[in-house]
Amino acid sequence: MKDNNHSVTRRSVIKGVATLLAAPMINRGRFRLFASSTKEYSRQAIDLVGRATVIDMLSVLSLDFNKSTKWFKDPETFTATDLQPFIDSGINVIHPAIGMGGPNAYDSSLQFFAAWNGFIANDGEHFMRVDSAADLKRIKKSGKIGVILGLQNSEHFRRPDDVDFFRGLGQRVSQLTYNTRNLIGNGSTERRDEGISDFGVAIIERMNKVGMAVDVSHCGDRTTLDAFEISKKPVLITHSNCRALVPNHPRLKTDEAIKKVGLAGSVIGITGVRMFVKGDEPTTVEHVLDHFDHVKKLIGPEHLGVGSDIDLYGYDAMPPELNKQLRAGYKGSYAFREKIDIEGLDHPKRMFDLTEGLIRRKYSDAEIEGILGGNFERVLTQIWAV
Repeated sequence: MKDNNHSVTRRSVIKGVATLLAAPMINRGRFRLFASSTKEYSRQAIDLVGRATVIDMLSVLSLDFNKSTKWFKDPETFTATDLQPFIDSGINVIHPAIGMGGPNAYDSSLQFFAAWNGFIANDGEHFMRVDSAADLKRIKKSGKIGVILGLQNSEHFRRPDDVDFFRGLGQRVSQLTYNTRNLIGNGSTERRDEGISDFGVAIIERMNKVGMAVDVSHCGDRTTLDAFEISKKPVLITHSNCRALVPNHPRLKTDEAIKKVGLAGSVIGITGVRMFVKGDEPTTVEHVLDHFDHVKKLIGPEHLGVGSDIDLYGYDAMPPELNKQLRAGYKGSYAFREKIDIEGLDHPKRMFDLTEGLIRRKYSDAEIEGILGGNFERVLTQIWAV
């Protein structure tokens, strides 16, 4: 990323926040953190985001696909203005996985990883590919934005050796299926779910061996449970919510599956996608927090994380035609409504708002730091060990 007029770094933002916090307190300990917004945050929330290695286990670079295509085609077009919202967000690590399937899945996946590797290489001052536990430990101090490369499908694995090959390209997470059936197992919106195939068992075994995380966020119920049974390492649910709170939605996870997360010592990332949060209106930040509370009650806060499933601005900010095309790609069981995002969690500074919500729900500072990223860091460290 090039800009001849000025250079923006996370260190400069952190320094600015420190200066702000040193100023006289206003409104009983609340601060206007960013000049471009009148929103105020508590010192506790600001400190927590500042201390934590904040990991969003599903956040793409942009849902404006025309914009992201331009950036990947010519990384020089990603400017300081494009970078600034990422710096302001407080998010240290993103996992920008997308769904990639069909007859050209292998070639498309090669292009995806090549594009990301080229983008990161072009702007090593601000971005870093996260390949290891050591990278997770140093990303906060580096001031860079960490990128965990993954995909929301595993159709590009034609044979177990492909797992090794794509790990060599930087892939560290792979969702077994998207919403439909593949040779490994079944997606959440398929008519029937017979679970994981013999081929799928071989793929999971190889993923365990090379240190690639198994993700089941979009998998069907039987395939999800099979993955926990087959894998010798913790299985991730990077971005999903609780079906107990939104009955009958196929994309969400049953209490049985959530309990498997606890038994495996793993983590589920909660998302703010509207129809995954509540089945009717009103749908607010408080209903998102209900999903955190439900998991906490079932298996404990150490198994909670964040998987927003949006870019910095959300689906409702997409160009209308792209939003229309996106909705058309899903079955009616997804139950789209007029809006897809949750007000208050649909902007670049959403981690501060989420932190305020967790404070309201009486989570401890240690629990919140775990939810913001510590829990995913713990389990990824275990999974990636070879």
